[in-house]
Amino acid sequence: MKESSKSVVGKAYVLGDNIDTDQIIPAEYLTLVPTIPSEYDKLGSYAMAGLPRGTVQFVQSGKMKSEYVIIVAGRNFGCGSSREHAPVALGAAGIKAVVAESYARIFYRNSIATGELFPCESVERLCETIRTGDEVEVDIAASQVTHKTSGRKFKLKSLGPVVPVIEAGGLFAYARKTGMMPKAGAV
Repeated sequence: MKESSKSVVGKAYVLGDNIDTDQIIPAEYLTLVPTIPSEYDKLGSYAMAGLPRGTVQFVQSGKMKSEYVIIVAGRNFGCGSSREHAPVALGAAGIKAVVAESYARIFYRNSIATGELFPCESVERLCETIRTGDEVEVDIAASQVTHKTSGRKFKLKSLGPVVPVIEAGGLFAYARKTGMMPKAGAV
């Protein structure tokens, strides 16, 4: 995440249940190396390229980032293979938070480990209330989503102690920041 914001505001991109990692980032793009800045950007341009035809385009042709900053989804988001590239691709595309009813365990852990986005769990099913393009606010500190278009508020499950890990930029950055391991480049 690399920023210290406990609130994310912007357009929502809405999906249903069982969005798998092949839909989030198809295997053909896994040769891109996220630690190389130009390849990280390119990875973002392919985020959600595996969604079925007819789905609202997530990243417009010729663009590197999506106009959406929040994904709202149903159950079992990030199921499928355990690819770390999935939350990285979403982060590279500009996604700051995913709000889903539930997650595949490995996607949830990879989101925290990479620090790319906040994996928030909704208490109720929001993918049938919020529409793609609606303005929403995800308040991490208050564990709540506000549907700015209607003013309705929805409860999230607390992320608890993983928030500082995500804000630090992932597990390694957090470990360096808190002195659990040496700073990068230090011997």
